[in-house]
Amino acid sequence: MRASMAASRQSQAPGAIASAAATAKLLEKKKEYEAVAALERASAQFLRRIEDLGEDFDVIADAGVVHGQVLEQWPNMFRILSLFLSQRQQHQGEEDENVPVPATGERLVRVPIEELRQAESKTA
Repeated sequence: MRASMAASRQSQAPGAIASAAATAKLLEKKKEYEAVAALERASAQFLRRIEDLGEDFDVIADAGVVHGQVLEQWPNMFRILSLFLSQRQQHQGEEDENVPVPATGERLVRVPIEELRQAESKTA
């Protein structure tokens, strides 16, 4: 082998080693960048889910307030119903003590069957 060829091979060897080291370092940095990008995407997705949970908890809290307001009204409702029932019993007792008092919620309702049949026959 000639001296010039040996010298050129020696000069290429350190450059090739440096190039291989740079390529390896570049690949390592690319992997690191991809890992950081994946972590950022996962963090953004996690943040979005946590914000959605926060909104759901706000809705649940509002529903709890509404339920509390409804439950506050029950004692007044029972008081009003008891007043109504006591007045109705007094009124019925004064009118006729011999007539039996119908059970709570019983009412007679007149249904106009003939008018309903006529209306059905007109539409048919």
